[in-house]
Amino acid sequence: MAAHEVGTEGPATPGNRVTITEIARQAGVSVPTVSRVVNGRSDVSPRTRARVEELLQRYGYRKRPTSTGTGAALLDLVFNDLDSPWAVEIIRGVEEVAHATGVGTVVSAIHGRTGDAREWMRNLRARASDGVILVTSALEPMLHEELRILGVPLVVVDPAGSPALDAPTIGAANWSGGLAATEHLLSLGHRRIALIAGPPRLLCSRARFDGYRAALEGAGLTVDDALVVPGDFHPESGFTGCNALLDLPEPPTAIFAASDQMALGAIEALRRRGLRVPEDMSLVGFDDLPEVRWSAPPLTTVRQPLGDMGKLAVRTVLRLARGEQPDSPRVELGTELVVRASTAPLTR
Repeated sequence: MAAHEVGTEGPATPGNRVTITEIARQAGVSVPTVSRVVNGRSDVSPRTRARVEELLQRYGYRKRPTSTGTGAALLDLVFNDLDSPWAVEIIRGVEEVAHATGVGTVVSAIHGRTGDAREWMRNLRARASDGVILVTSALEPMLHEELRILGVPLVVVDPAGSPALDAPTIGAANWSGGLAATEHLLSLGHRRIALIAGPPRLLCSRARFDGYRAALEGAGLTVDDALVVPGDFHPESGFTGCNALLDLPEPPTAIFAASDQMALGAIEALRRRGLRVPEDMSLVGFDDLPEVRWSAPPLTTVRQPLGDMGKLAVRTVLRLARGEQPDSPRVELGTELVVRASTAPLTR
């Protein structure tokens, strides 16, 4: 359901620019029905088609030219931040599908600031974007409502908090990933297993922590609060968190870092103290970013399908732009433990 024209306040009148939502309201039909007429679909009754086409002509509605048949020509891809290789993997997946379908992509970062989000919304209106993919970010309810009024379809990837009820979401199996990481360390004989956690405001962080806790409880252990330190998914917090764990009277023998970037920071903290991975400390990350295959040692981690999440997000938003509905409003793609050289059996 493309929003190629930006609506004005109050009822539309000839000469005003109008949204596809307003056309649907006046025609007494659904937005997907108008979208089918706009895109030349045949599955609309002649009477309904004539009524919609009359309104489209009356208000001078113009569909964005496209030869892709997707119903969309420009998508907005919005992150909270773009300073992580994690974001690059999402972008790769988005671009692969967008390029194959002839759809342009605008990438933005809103940095969690209201002013930046409002500026992005102004730019989106100006370029008449046909769809939005929101990644690990949260918009104010008012901005969500503005997207709805504009008729711009929205897909949320890795939702930061409770997503808008009318927005499809795409994520990874974070709970089972946290479970698998911790169970792997338990299987090697480790019992003092620490967690460098992600930001608690993020659903994925909370799910990874819950998986960690479930694995410990399954082994008859409880979470030791002293072994859980905060992080923000960046290397610096992994470095700081690992140092805090090493300063404990009884340090852990293994660490589950809730992101690969934090795991790399932890490796550096251990190196500076003359400690070896995995001989002195076993370590598991989360993401399976390309660079961790070449870390010293190569990192055991939980692979989440970041590229596939980006690809599915594009396919989903394009379906919405055609007036179709996704197969499921909530999708969780599977995660997989990848065992490399950063974990070893407990020897002490």
